[in-house]
Amino acid sequence: MTRSVQALAYARPSALEPAGSGRLLGLETSGGLTPSGAEARPRFFSGFLTSPQIAARGLLAVADVAAARYHQRMRPGSLDPVVTGNGDRLRFESFSGCGGVYARLDVLSAGLDGARTGHGTTNVDVNNPLREALSRLTGDDPLHLRVGPEELAVTTLDGPVVEKKVPLPERWLRGFAEAQVSSAGFDLRAELPGPEAVRFLRSLPRTRARGLGPMWVVPSGRTLRPTTRPVAGSVCLAGPDRLVALERVLRHASALRVYGPVPDGGPAPSAWEVELPGMRLTLTLSPDPARGFSGEGGVLEALATGEAAQDAELVSVLLAWEPRIDLGDLAARSGLSVARVRAALTRLGTAGRVGYDVAEAAYFHRELPYDADRAERHNPRLVAARALLAEGAVALDGTLASVRSGERRYQVRESADGRLSCTCVWWAEYRGRRGPCKHALAVRIARRGATVETVAGGAR
Repeated sequence: MTRSVQALAYARPSALEPAGSGRLLGLETSGGLTPSGAEARPRFFSGFLTSPQIAARGLLAVADVAAARYHQRMRPGSLDPVVTGNGDRLRFESFSGCGGVYARLDVLSAGLDGARTGHGTTNVDVNNPLREALSRLTGDDPLHLRVGPEELAVTTLDGPVVEKKVPLPERWLRGFAEAQVSSAGFDLRAELPGPEAVRFLRSLPRTRARGLGPMWVVPSGRTLRPTTRPVAGSVCLAGPDRLVALERVLRHASALRVYGPVPDGGPAPSAWEVELPGMRLTLTLSPDPARGFSGEGGVLEALATGEAAQDAELVSVLLAWEPRIDLGDLAARSGLSVARVRAALTRLGTAGRVGYDVAEAAYFHRELPYDADRAERHNPRLVAARALLAEGAVALDGTLASVRSGERRYQVRESADGRLSCTCVWWAEYRGRRGPCKHALAVRIARRGATVETVAGGAR
């Protein structure tokens, strides 16, 4: 697995400290991006949390996921959570070390009582002493939250810093993009009131039986019941033990909402959102505990097109840290169709520049604080497809194409609706559920290149 090293530099450790009649939760930030450009330690918020104990538990749930590996548990996760200020809310995000669980805590305007929230994205220090202090937090004494350095200390931050150097797998980076693409295809499948949500989640098995396929659940009255196979309205729950982080906030839940795609007969991702006072905690699960989001291939079509790359450059200029990106408005401002805007946002997602909120069925703007462009440059299938093109292995013939790969030759066919199928083993196993194979991807790139050359030739 290819890895880079991410250096996170904090002015001091984050801490929970006494402050007047209450406490101060000081979350220290590392290098990030804001509307003013790159900042060493941006400041996003200073004010009170309206539900301090619940917010503390929600933040711990996000940190739990960042530190977890639900598959091959012997190796710990590594990265501090990411925080984004969107003007009206704070979003705390993390990914499990195995790349199969994405967590996000949205602290909405109703959960914040203070000056207007800033804009930007950075890592936030959640260290072990802070986790222990937050775990002991009880009652609803006033809790002041500061995200970023104290204003009076900003000019003195050239002194010693707390530095963490952590491995950053590229599959982890790709996972952020793939989770966003998967979530954009979800619909609300079920909603349970708080007491039923607690009963259902606590009834789930704590361990995963080896050799068994994914679990499925389907709405039944006010709750969910398990089913052995996908049926209309059902949701895949692969690895129910991966929802354990939700237990941090269960007693405060007013509702549980479950999102997923239309069942197609195979394992599928899903999102599980707990509604809390002034905030939401969402866990998005990959289709299989042993299968992270990085290999799902949902972004490959967008990465393969030069058009999407150009559109992404245009759309990126128009983003303004919106908590909800309006596709119609962005299409009107950019002069692009909604479909091209969506493809551009998918491409921007590969660089961590947009996420997707299933609760609001909308994209949001963020800028992940690391070189996520590496995820595109080193995507294995994209690299392999471009290598096939460079070798002259692709031959086009109408709706049929031939691709030479090693000693074999594969046939790639385009259907009337533009979908590509292939005679390779990958396609036979996944039937497009994990994106195009390298052969189909090479053909897609070749066809678009041929189209560009034809148009250019006609113009001459």
